[in-house]
Parts: sequence; C-alpha cells; structure tokens
Amino acid sequence: MITSTSNETIKQIRKLRDRKYRDETTLAYVEGIRIVIEAIEQRVEIERIVIADSFASVPKHIDLTELIQKRDIETTHVSDEVFRSLSQKDGPQGIAAVVKQNWKTIGQFSQPMKGLWVCLWEVADPGNLGTILRTMDAVNATGLILAGNCTDPYDPAAMRASMGAIFTKTLVKSNLSDVVELVKHNNVFSVATSDAANVSYRAIRYSQDMLLVMGSERQGLPQEFEAMCNQVVKIPMLGSCDSLNLAVATAIVLYEILNQVQPG
Repeated sequence: MITSTSNETIKQIRKLRDRKYRDETTLAYVEGIRIVIEAIEQRVEIERIVIADSFASVPKHIDLTELIQKRDIETTHVSDEVFRSLSQKDGPQGIAAVVKQNWKTIGQFSQPMKGLWVCLWEVADPGNLGTILRTMDAVNATGLILAGNCTDPYDPAAMRASMGAIFTKTLVKSNLSDVVELVKHNNVFSVATSDAANVSYRAIRYSQDMLLVMGSERQGLPQEFEAMCNQVVKIPMLGSCDSLNLAVATAIVLYEILNQVQPG
C-alpha cells in the first residue's frame, strides 16, 4: 500500500489534472464507482485502478473487486490520505482509474457517414461538453466531433458530467476545413442552429444518418459551417434572454431528431 503523497506514481497521477500532461501522455484520471464500472464494462484500456484503504467498507466493493480481478487490471492500493490528495470530489468514494484516451480521426470515417453525429465548434465549458455526451448516449448518437479550440472531454469536470458516456461515444478532433470537406465528400445531411435562422427546429425532417452542428457558447458558428449545412434552424425564445445554454439547446434538437427517426 502506498502511504506517501510524494510517491512517484502518485505524483504522475496527480499531474493528470493538467491538460498539457493529459495530452502528452494520452491518459486521463476518472474517479467514482459508477464511472469506473462503466470504463470496465465498455472495455476501455485501463492502465491502473487506484483503491483507497477505506473502499473495503463500501457495499459494492466485493462485486467491483471481483470484476477488476476478472479483467486482470493492475491495481494500486493507497491510504485514504493519499487518495484524498488525488481526489477532486467532495466525499470521495475511494476508487479511481487511470485510463487511455480514445480518439479517432476524420480519415477513419466510413463512407457514407452512418449514424447520428454531433459537431461542436469551440465548446468552452467542460460541464456542457460532458452533459452533451450524456444526452448523446441517451439518444444513441454515434459520435462527437470537436472542431477548433475545444475544451477537453477528458477534463475531470467533463467526465463527471458525462456520467461515463464519454466511454460509449466515438470522439474525433478536427478543424473547420476538415469538417466541411467531410460533409462535402460524404454528402451527409447536416443541420446547424442559429438564433438568426428563419426556420424552427421542429419544422424540418431529420435523417437517421446526419450531422448536427452546434456553435460555441459565446460566438456561435462561423459562416462556413452554416453555409455547408442543408438546413439552419432556430429554437424559439419567448422570454427576455437571447440564448439557451449550449447543452440544453443540443438536447432539445437531439430529442426532436429521436422523436422523428424513432417515433414512440
């Protein structure tokens, strides 16, 4: 059992709070019973499981310990003090994992493009990003394209908000021009949202295979994105506020798509 917060392994895990280090190592730190179980069940590449001494008193510890042993995952046991030095949660549950990030590229897309995809342009808030991933899982969307300078989906706040959905969706890093080329060469049906649009999001017919494009929280979408899309739609706003939260707006359109392609 590791009892020193200055242990080299512990210091390396703690450094995963920093995005630069996550990018360099292509690793991420996830914490909590539910998200660790999700990572195991989704066959995520797990470098190690970290278990605190007090985890033995958690009701689910026997089942989870057996699952970890069955999958032959390396386990690091630490004191409660060491675990608290890693944790960024109030009331930590005593279990965490270091996982390998999983990214795809635009070049790995099958042609024609299949399934429901979401493209986010320069999303800045990790909570929004994680919530969108969770909603995408709920509607059985295929994957997420992060275009431009986006926040990190492996940020601890994003992963907490995703409730493990980050492990169920395909993630793609890209840029504006590559997304435009992808849509053009795949001839994929694409829809963007804009408060300046004239058409309501409920007034068009969606497709089972399509791309929903959403803009950043502050700047919205570049003109190039709107120009490439088959439709640009708006979500009605009747009050004094002039915009919706990005995660809320994305969920509204995703559920309209679900309602049309899978009625009832």
